[in-house]
Amino acid sequence: MSSIELNAVAKSWDQVTALHSMQLRIEPGSFCVLLGPSGCGKSTTLRIIAGLETATSGQVLIDGKDVTHLPPAQRGVAMVFQNYALFPHLTVADNIQFGLSVRKVPKAEAAQRLQETAHLLGLTALLDRRPAQLSGGQQQRVALGRALVAQAKVCLMDEPLSNLDAQLRQEMRSELRELQQRLGLTVVYVTHDQAEAMSMADQVVLLHKGQVEQCAAPREMYARPASTFAARFIGTPAMNLVLLESGCIAGSRWRVGGDGAPCMGLRPEAIAVAHGGASLSGAREPGAIELPAQVVGQEYLGADLVLRCQVGSEVLTVRAPGPQQVAPGAPVLLRWSAQDTHFFDGNGQRVASAAVSPDVLVALRAAA
Repeated sequence: MSSIELNAVAKSWDQVTALHSMQLRIEPGSFCVLLGPSGCGKSTTLRIIAGLETATSGQVLIDGKDVTHLPPAQRGVAMVFQNYALFPHLTVADNIQFGLSVRKVPKAEAAQRLQETAHLLGLTALLDRRPAQLSGGQQQRVALGRALVAQAKVCLMDEPLSNLDAQLRQEMRSELRELQQRLGLTVVYVTHDQAEAMSMADQVVLLHKGQVEQCAAPREMYARPASTFAARFIGTPAMNLVLLESGCIAGSRWRVGGDGAPCMGLRPEAIAVAHGGASLSGAREPGAIELPAQVVGQEYLGADLVLRCQVGSEVLTVRAPGPQQVAPGAPVLLRWSAQDTHFFDGNGQRVASAAVSPDVLVALRAAA
């Protein structure tokens, strides 16, 4: 197991900056996911760790050793690419062993490593086939096998599941995570899919415009997003963000509206809904907010029903149980707990909940 550290790593091409002085530590044996939209710098970060790109400034350390200027072959890392990069004319066995033959590993040792890796990945019966005779999931396993057979302590993966169908992606997520834990590998995994990040990662590094927006465990990132970008990127459906007109520190009240002003966040699944404006069942906790609203749209997803509910000039997304049936235009009553609200300042950064009075929510009641 190896740790990875990026100390003030930056990457620029002429006038374009892909990474801005990144600080990151990845613990040994952990599964770290670099998450973010296209163009945020996640693949560039991975390639800099691998040695396929050279950082404009900063240091890359693996196991405490400065590898910033070392070629990829001397960094002790293996890489799985998005397109698998398998040789079509070689068998599965030859594809897996290719790197060993280049490194001139003795034949007996290479054969033993091949058998161990094939058994681990369930490829023993496929060793004589060629890539064209394999399914997408089998090709992915071969690409992974080529990385594992090198016995590298660090495995870098650049969106390895993006070419698979949805069901197979879900199966492979579980297999990858179990394999990583069994072998104790340090994995750095690039994806734009939050489901992959939240289901597999020990550590999620959310990138935005070449900067680390938030670095945290999946549960922490969901429960306490550091910014409005993190709040909207993590969670399906995305968090509701309501713009507020003035600040609310030390008990003063905010009003709804105002361009570029501070805002309140509320996850759709934190909102309970009742039909016809009737009161919701159950005791109402102190500080709970209850508002009348009108359904203006809905999306049925089986287990869930996503409602768009208008409250005054604002539209809130609500995640309700799928069996509920609500007609467009129907009046409903919304309720949520004050402790489920999130607050962000004018720069989109999280405001500590202890410094914000729950009384700000009377603004929404007034708007309704």
